[in-house]
Amino acid sequence: MSPKNHKVRVGISIGDFNGIGPEIIMKSLKDKTITDFFTPVIFGSGKLFTYQKNIFKLNLNFNYVNEASQAQPGKLNMVNLTKENVNVELGVPTEESTKMAIDSLEAATEALMKGDIDVLVTAPINKDEMVKMGFKHAGHTGYFEEKFSKKGLMFLVTEDLKVAVSTHHIPIAQVAENISKDKIKKQIRVLNQTLIEDFCIQKPKIAILGLNPHAGDGGVIGSEEIEIISPAIKELSDNGILTFGPFPADSFFQPNKYKNFDAVLAMYHDQGLAPFKTLAYEEGVNYTAGLPFIRTSPDHGVAYDIAGKNIADEQSFMEAIFTAIKVFKNRSEYGELMNNRLQPRKMAVDNGIDEDLPDETEA
Repeated sequence: MSPKNHKVRVGISIGDFNGIGPEIIMKSLKDKTITDFFTPVIFGSGKLFTYQKNIFKLNLNFNYVNEASQAQPGKLNMVNLTKENVNVELGVPTEESTKMAIDSLEAATEALMKGDIDVLVTAPINKDEMVKMGFKHAGHTGYFEEKFSKKGLMFLVTEDLKVAVSTHHIPIAQVAENISKDKIKKQIRVLNQTLIEDFCIQKPKIAILGLNPHAGDGGVIGSEEIEIISPAIKELSDNGILTFGPFPADSFFQPNKYKNFDAVLAMYHDQGLAPFKTLAYEEGVNYTAGLPFIRTSPDHGVAYDIAGKNIADEQSFMEAIFTAIKVFKNRSEYGELMNNRLQPRKMAVDNGIDEDLPDETEA
């Protein structure tokens, strides 16, 4: 089936149900026509969602299934992970809400790897509480890296602003030692390919921020720009990847600067996420680049302070859903294009015809 006609199966993990996860999920799915665009598959609890939909006065009907492969187009599908009663304490993380966050994530990831869903959208989790219960990672990115045996890149995206971070959830004191020329080069290659394959940008222009104030000020305020970042930029540019910088982070996020580039690589978490969330909080999407599967999430947290008050804004979660669908279709079409492009050359070689054929795309 053509990716244009395929109704994408969107898996949804519920995060910490004592936060705003179930609320923003259900608000995102409340429009009766939403299933015309994709097939939702929530990994959660029927009793939990029935209880919470009554709190938020939402008229939703779920199709309960035992596994994602049973999901039906045109319905709000829920893989019912438990038929037991669930104790809800909105605004407070509990062992029960943390365990279900882990169970939901693991069940959704398994379905993704089996091909029972096409993409995964993750609702916010409480990282600290999950680690206390034995979860080995300080966030989704590390978890997916282990599951897929592939290094991921935290990538925050909107239509106009795209920011990746070189280091993820580590203490600020460890940032400098976790930056290297080889690491930056690998990350930029992943970012470049993601922009081409997943966002349809043919020749991306990528900016790299400096680590130190004023990008080191010529070595006066640190040497990482001179010894690590600039050499990485030169090698990447010499190999045809349009990479620029390092730019001082304090003045970069002005519209007349960042809009000249297709994406930005920041050196650490807050250097990239603070300006991103300021400029694009409601529409921002967290996308894990570099993985064989597509995963997105809203760019906010569990928001215990407003849980249960019916004031959580679902826009970022909806953006996460539709970004995942768009990337899935872009990636599928790119794969089809590359396969079709390679076919004539492969057939010619197989038939003993000279390999130096003109590229038919130039005709």
